Amino acid sequence: MIVDYANVFASLEKALALYAGRTGSARPIQDKSVLVSRLRTELGKAVAFCAEHGVDIPAIHALTAAGKMEPLLAIADAVEALIAPEKVLQTFQQHQRLVQILHSAVKPDPAALEFAASVGALATIAASIRQKLYPNPPDLSEVMGQITQVLDRSITGITIPQQGPPSIDLSQIDFQTLAKTFQQKKHKKTELEELKALIAAHLARMVQLNPTRANYREKFEALIAAYNSGSRSVEDTYRELLRLSQDLSQEQKRHIRENLSEEELAVFDILLQPAPELSESERTKVKQSAKELVQRVKDLLVLNWQQKEAARAQLKLLIEDALDLGLPRAYTPELYQQKCAAIFAHVELAYPDADQSVYWDGSTLTEADVFRNDSWSNQ
Repeated sequence: MIVDYANVFASLEKALALYAGRTGSARPIQDKSVLVSRLRTELGKAVAFCAEHGVDIPAIHALTAAGKMEPLLAIADAVEALIAPEKVLQTFQQHQRLVQILHSAVKPDPAALEFAASVGALATIAASIRQKLYPNPPDLSEVMGQITQVLDRSITGITIPQQGPPSIDLSQIDFQTLAKTFQQKKHKKTELEELKALIAAHLARMVQLNPTRANYREKFEALIAAYNSGSRSVEDTYRELLRLSQDLSQEQKRHIRENLSEEELAVFDILLQPAPELSESERTKVKQSAKELVQRVKDLLVLNWQQKEAARAQLKLLIEDALDLGLPRAYTPELYQQKCAAIFAHVELAYPDADQSVYWDGSTLTEADVFRNDSWSNQ
């Protein structure tokens, strides 16, 4: 079987023509010794930066060469030193990425062996940090499914195994025990960064389901900004994040208390935030209006509706009629117009097509949104 990539030969011809057209003795490429020298310089900068923050790279790869268990502890200490604050982490990642690129470019030249141990130590630390910060990798199951279909037609089908640690329900976490355990942890910054990453992923999903929850995200971002600026300690930030996690856990269950689905709760919240002062009977009327509106919207949506002007106009008219009948007279005409626009914008984001929705899509987290972290499950 021959695989040909479109226009590669044409691009090669252009490149050859460019270099062939040069005059004089200048070479289009440099001697590899220049690259090796650059690698040596950048690696020195990376090692020096780590040393400034208490991480001895030569000592780490020396322990590895000795075949001992100490490197695991040394890597954990290195992660703790470099994972926060954010500026330190970003600078380390920049150094590590540049060193990795240069080292890969030097290969397979034997000169690469000189730098392999230190480059490997930096890569191990960077990989450990990524594992801490991104415990929930992007779900590529839908894309991989499409790739598999293409392969099935020409080669052999393959199965993509599900990987990763077991799921942990946020609502099941014992926050008091977790807070006490944190006080005894040696790598507090690492624990904090893990918790930050988990809450950020959880918040992204919750806001996707219900845009009125953006206030939780703002509170989270303000807390992290204060921590990064140095105005909050690690312990204080951790405690506040735990409190926020408890609030999110309660918010996650609110649709049950309101006797609404997540879809209906989102519409209900949009209608109530903000809203005029309502009696209990008026609030109940708004809730019933939200329920009916969600069902009518889903019944109305047609395939590729967002690209059809007639379908969009029909949806706007449906929302206006439903809210005109469903909202109490306490809503002013201006507020009524705001609610119509807000509901339409929400439908655009939540229902990209007639058979697609953020509430139905199996490739994203479900209503019982979960975290993946083995250490939490042991609490």
